[in-house]
Amino acid sequence: MAKTLIAYFSRRDENYVGISKETLKVGNTETVVSKIRELIEADTFEISMKRPYSKGYEDCMRESRADLDSNARPELNSLPETIEPYENVILAYPNYWDTMPMAVFTFLEAFDFAGKTILPVCTNEGGDLGHSLDDIRRTCRGAKLREGLSLAGCGVASSGPFIERWLKANGLIR
Repeated sequence: MAKTLIAYFSRRDENYVGISKETLKVGNTETVVSKIRELIEADTFEISMKRPYSKGYEDCMRESRADLDSNARPELNSLPETIEPYENVILAYPNYWDTMPMAVFTFLEAFDFAGKTILPVCTNEGGDLGHSLDDIRRTCRGAKLREGLSLAGCGVASSGPFIERWLKANGLIR
């Protein structure tokens, strides 16, 4: 079986869950990553910013919008030395402003994804995948981009069957 990396950005703290705000100890995307790891063997890498966004939802959204508007590439705490051993990269992220958080772009631009298969997973509360697939395609030239999986953040606790079906459809489990 092909070696797989799960690279993910997740937001703890105050988030929308359905139509109300809740403070999460574990972010929705991180919850999804845990469920994926129950089903497949994979290495994980958390994409984390040196200067994380504010804990409050509204402040986080203002900060992330400013990063989007300025096309910023936030500095990350670390990067993997290489992604060379991986054939598959599951890229998991929340929908920020109809795309990925800018820190995910920082991660993607640090490596050559030519010949890799990228499998996107996006958590959201109604924004679906936005235009993130186009952004991944544009950023990771030469990569094979598979159909993305969109999961409602308020439903991640019960998302196991959807994740399993998606992994099977992409040949990561039988």
